Amino acid sequence: MPQTRIFKAADLTSTQMAQLARHLEAGATAVLPTDTVYGLGTGAYCEEAIRTIYRIKNRPSAVPLQLLAGNVEQVRQAACLPDEAEELAARFWPGGLTMVLPPNEKGQVLTRGFAGLGFRVPANAFLQQLLGQLSVPLACTSANRHGQPVITEEKILLETFDGQVDYILLAGTLCPVASSVVDLTAQPLLLREGTISRSEIEQTIGRPLRFK
Repeated sequence: MPQTRIFKAADLTSTQMAQLARHLEAGATAVLPTDTVYGLGTGAYCEEAIRTIYRIKNRPSAVPLQLLAGNVEQVRQAACLPDEAEELAARFWPGGLTMVLPPNEKGQVLTRGFAGLGFRVPANAFLQQLLGQLSVPLACTSANRHGQPVITEEKILLETFDGQVDYILLAGTLCPVASSVVDLTAQPLLLREGTISRSEIEQTIGRPLRFK
């Protein structure tokens, strides 16, 4: 079991932030605040750490993790952005939109058997600073047991994950807000309507969305 290092996200020094980034790239696991809920993440190319996240969360292997990037250029390192993705990124990133994108050659390994890569550029200031120091995206999922309610309180977060992960970054009580999810691997498909409405997305791309 790891010895969990616990910090207030707002109190991290630049040296500690750089160290956290290096450790995540090398396969450390962390619970950290995002602009939606607390996330459980690690470096996107760290296979063993990703298996650890699935185990900790008790997440079925058929459910993919999301990828968090600091900017569009970091997304382009692993995914292809069709014209409609470029338009949506320009309007809604950073923010509450996840786009499922076709992988490029480098990103193929990240699909792990799925058709596309679910990318989001989050707006949370702490996470933006951290992602800016990473050379790879973060593979991330909500910090809760699979099928259980999202955790928003620090006390429950610590009770659940202290001793399970390498780092916990606390940022008070978060308000759970789901991102909207659009699949752009083929014809645009709305998988989930969240903070960004279907009509806003359709207005941006100039055509109707299919939806599940």
